[in-house]
Amino acid sequence: MDKFQTLEDIFANDQFDILNVKPKVSTIRNADERLSASFSEVNDFFVQYNREPQPNPANISEFQLYSRLKSIRSDIEKMESLEEQDIHGLLKLEPKEINSIDDIFNDDSFDLLEDDTDLFDFKHTPKTEERMATDFVAKRKPVKDFDKYESLFKEIQSDLATGKRKLVDFKMGNLREETYYVHNGVLFLLEEINIDRKDHYKKDGTRVREDGRTKCIFENGTHSNMLKRSVEKILYANGKVVSENIEKVNESFIEKFSAITEEDEAAGYIYVLRSKSRDDRITEIDNLYKIGYSKVEVEERIKNAEKDPTYLMAQVKIITSWKCYNMNPQKLEQLLHNFFGKSCLNVDIFDEKKRRHTPREWFIAPIDVIEQAIELIISGEVVKYSYDEVSCIISKK
Repeated sequence: MDKFQTLEDIFANDQFDILNVKPKVSTIRNADERLSASFSEVNDFFVQYNREPQPNPANISEFQLYSRLKSIRSDIEKMESLEEQDIHGLLKLEPKEINSIDDIFNDDSFDLLEDDTDLFDFKHTPKTEERMATDFVAKRKPVKDFDKYESLFKEIQSDLATGKRKLVDFKMGNLREETYYVHNGVLFLLEEINIDRKDHYKKDGTRVREDGRTKCIFENGTHSNMLKRSVEKILYANGKVVSENIEKVNESFIEKFSAITEEDEAAGYIYVLRSKSRDDRITEIDNLYKIGYSKVEVEERIKNAEKDPTYLMAQVKIITSWKCYNMNPQKLEQLLHNFFGKSCLNVDIFDEKKRRHTPREWFIAPIDVIEQAIELIISGEVVKYSYDEVSCIISKK
């Protein structure tokens, strides 16, 4: 006769608890759990430093948290799902407290109180963007000496059509004199900005923002003197910046640093690359580029990028490059590195032998801003400007 007659006898005689197997619990988190854990790290940062994370290139961890918070704030569904977890109010926009007439005027975000339009000329108030755009057209007057601008506008349109120039997104705070912009398909030149009110804070802590009148010349032969901040806002809502003519940048580059003849030999290449890395520390950072120098052609130099810590141990994409003659391209490279120094990537990369490296040629700056910096170095005007690593714009010192 068998020792165990039934299955119950077998389980009842499990002296070593071998048959008591607990089901495995999956450790894989779903999307909501990942979002919650991600925001918890932002909350932990706020508790530790009593502030929200900033776009600090010198601290890659803080920069990642800043990018993460920015991404969450841009998605209303994510914000709603994290409402109970938002114990520090990081996802809420608190209304500003208005205690006086001065507070109203100094918080005039849309220039409603500084516009020349008669408040009683209309029955219904349009949306702010519509009003500013309408004013931008309505206040234009004919340009008496338009003949000196007409050929310039034709050249810009030709450059755009042939790809020598391109249209890039406008960023708030990046308005510059002698620069071409496009609003609602209309090309115009921002010739002058006359600041009559500096950015400052009153004794009670109220901010008074910088502003003044502009001189905008339009390709249809008219001009406008709209407020600087109003121009910024309509461009931010529906506008583009016209980049520099890349061929002229290259020509200026050559003329400034060399006198090319058929006997001259190339000194090397200045190049700009984008990483194809899948490392979250890299992919979370917008406008991250490598600015470098190579004696050989760039394609040859980057052949084994995925094995080189200089290239973040990943393949790269060539964004643009310049061939240099009769000059010291290392000097230009160093000037660019110094100019963008505060936005230098600070991250440790390990090679195939697990040795640690900290690449110092990767910078956080939009490609059009890098091209502007090269132009400023070529012209010698770079000493008058600096790069703001927070707003990612070049501004006068």
